[in-house]
Amino acid sequence: MTFPGGRWIEYWDPEDETFWKETGERTARRNLFFSVLSEHIGFSVWTLWSVLVLFMGPEYGLSPADKFLLTSAVTLVGAVVRVPYTFAVAVFGGRNWTVVSAGLLLVPTVAAFAVMEPGTSFSTFLLVGLLAGIGGGNFASSMTNINAFFPLRRKGWALGLNAGGGNIGVPVIQLAALAIIGASGGPRVLLGVYIPLILVAAVLAACFMDNLASVRNDTGAAKDAAREAHTWIMALLYIGTFGSFIGYSFAFGQVLQTQFGRTPLQAAYLTFIGPLLGSLIRPLGGRLADRYGGARITLWNFVAMAAATAVLVAASMARSLGLFVAVFVVLFVLSGLGNGSTFKMIPGIFQNKALGRGLTGEAAVAHGRRLSGASMGLIGAVGALGGVAINLAFRQSFLSTGSGTGAFVAFLAFYAVCFAVTWAVYLRRPAPRVPDGTAGQAEPKPELSYAEV
Repeated sequence: MTFPGGRWIEYWDPEDETFWKETGERTARRNLFFSVLSEHIGFSVWTLWSVLVLFMGPEYGLSPADKFLLTSAVTLVGAVVRVPYTFAVAVFGGRNWTVVSAGLLLVPTVAAFAVMEPGTSFSTFLLVGLLAGIGGGNFASSMTNINAFFPLRRKGWALGLNAGGGNIGVPVIQLAALAIIGASGGPRVLLGVYIPLILVAAVLAACFMDNLASVRNDTGAAKDAAREAHTWIMALLYIGTFGSFIGYSFAFGQVLQTQFGRTPLQAAYLTFIGPLLGSLIRPLGGRLADRYGGARITLWNFVAMAAATAVLVAASMARSLGLFVAVFVVLFVLSGLGNGSTFKMIPGIFQNKALGRGLTGEAAVAHGRRLSGASMGLIGAVGALGGVAINLAFRQSFLSTGSGTGAFVAFLAFYAVCFAVTWAVYLRRPAPRVPDGTAGQAEPKPELSYAEV
């Protein structure tokens, strides 16, 4: 059966090694490449205002609190739209929705181009900033789509590369701003550069990507994923990893300006380093999780994030700019590593759940893929809300004390909670297997351990 509106692949079985070697891997890699391109530009558009606010001087009439509120609102929309974007893949097809979602990025970019000048009201900037939030949705649809293309044994690498390539859109737009605005090109020149790039991404997706007919619109999958406790546990952990990455990406430059008195250019010279390294290392987090188990990598990553945050508290109190920037970059790297390891855990968890219910073979794979794909949108959305919390925490900390120290103390406590949850749920004891009765006698199967996910 052929579906209208795009290129559809009827048969897809990446777990079949013969199929994977002969045709599957080549097709999956091609779709991954163009998915990364679209998601990359989506991240750039989403985090556009983290750059623009740095160069909105006194003539724009915005206080530091206004700027933190603006970036919080943009982050919030990016989190919320991830839910419908996840299920759009099943409704329209991965290729088709990539074309549509890439084209939609023109709306916030053109709108920002139109209003970016002194004298524009804060409410107008806020409204246009909200439009930029749709760029955050591209991540959810891209991850759901790519999850269906790759076998379980390669998901950590594939999802890490897909997400890392998207995440790198954050430092790229910061570097572009540094080059263009730093050379007196102005914010509108930066926006003008991205408009044709958006069109190119949409055209390439239309020409070279595919839809999978096996990915059907399944509203039951969303309901089943929402009922799974592991969906919300992983969402909590993803707040600690991706929420940190996106929240710090929006806030880092403003913290340097507000707490350390850096100029826009001085801040821009520093802000891109952390997101760049955090994006580049995300695939490594997925690969390490493939090899050693996502839960183990995630657990020790939270230990390292807590330690780095403790040093940040000391650097913030001492107002030591050099130490502060160095450790903040380390925290970005750790958040990227944790992004890769946490997302690798998701398919493995639901695969284990399927095996625990007595499913085997293709039935277990299909069940795990169905729930993991549906849960990714919910997990990604809740995780991105961590970015909202970070920006609001910084806003309140600066309003109350004139420093970001109080916010860092709160983040430290949250990382401790994430460590405890990871250990208690996924490493403290193995997950039980459902007994399999034979000849009227219950014979327990070997236990599965979530430590391997």
